[in-house]
Amino acid sequence: MAQKPLNWGILSTAHINRALIPVLQSSKRTRLLAVASRSLDSAQAYAREWGIPRAYGRYEDLLADPEIDVIYNPLPNHLHAEWTIKAVQAGKHVLCEKPLALTLSEVDAMRAAAQGHGKIIAEAFMYRHHPQTLKVKEIVDSGIIGAVKMVRGAFTFTLDRPGNYRLEPSMGGGSLWDVGCYPLSYARFVLGAEPLEVFGWQTLNAAGCEMSFVAQLRFPGEAFLQFESSFERPPRAFMEFVGSEGRLEVPDPFKPGLSTRLLLTRNGRTETIKVKGKELYLGEVEDLCDAVQTGKPPRISLEDSRGNIAALLALIESAQRGVPVRVAG
Repeated sequence: MAQKPLNWGILSTAHINRALIPVLQSSKRTRLLAVASRSLDSAQAYAREWGIPRAYGRYEDLLADPEIDVIYNPLPNHLHAEWTIKAVQAGKHVLCEKPLALTLSEVDAMRAAAQGHGKIIAEAFMYRHHPQTLKVKEIVDSGIIGAVKMVRGAFTFTLDRPGNYRLEPSMGGGSLWDVGCYPLSYARFVLGAEPLEVFGWQTLNAAGCEMSFVAQLRFPGEAFLQFESSFERPPRAFMEFVGSEGRLEVPDPFKPGLSTRLLLTRNGRTETIKVKGKELYLGEVEDLCDAVQTGKPPRISLEDSRGNIAALLALIESAQRGVPVRVAG
């Protein structure tokens, strides 16, 4: 028997919603039922624009809707933990944008709420569900490039939007939290390990917001990760895995499309591996639906999210103190 579609509600009218709304409205497993904003006029205008049946002028009113099964939380970073916990306490499952939280204590509180109320919380790293990412993991795990010794990555772009929360330190701003979390998450997933020690450098703007970050991390087995993130450099995104027998390049790791390619180099020869993709944001929606409807564990567990945040916090501490920092357990 077919499962009843899950009713979704969106907290806020954030720009990232534009990526998720078409998926929620086209999938047979989901129904986008409601949106909430900080004013009723704003919510109603947004609902009319996107064809969403219900509009609420307060976030609390959306959480009180008994027909909502799942909340999508795209609020600014410093509000992720607070409103995800409130949603769980209201009996909703949650797909929360990255980074899941800004402290380990927040992650622990979110996990306790999820366990206490029997609800699912999943971090919205969309790339993790894409066939290309799973193929990269498969190739590295196969041993064809040998033991991985070095991983390199970058995610940079130019951000020139005064007043944007990404430029406000008190709201979890900074390039590391916004885009640096991607190469870190990618490397941790493919290596299947947590970093032991990190060192980081950062540049700050006049307001004290981190604009660019350069990171080095040491993993078990003497594998290393180097990556950069930035709000003040041209758009760049890549991942590279260098092993004892070859290397694997991922030209478009974080926003892969319907047709992608990987470059595998061994014995001086480079092979192009084509991967059939899928709509980028569909995977995270399907994964949460699976978790709610079938009991399958989410692909990104809260323990996984906690590991990424622990490493990010260690990098920030290292950049502030100018010394290597061990990653908290």
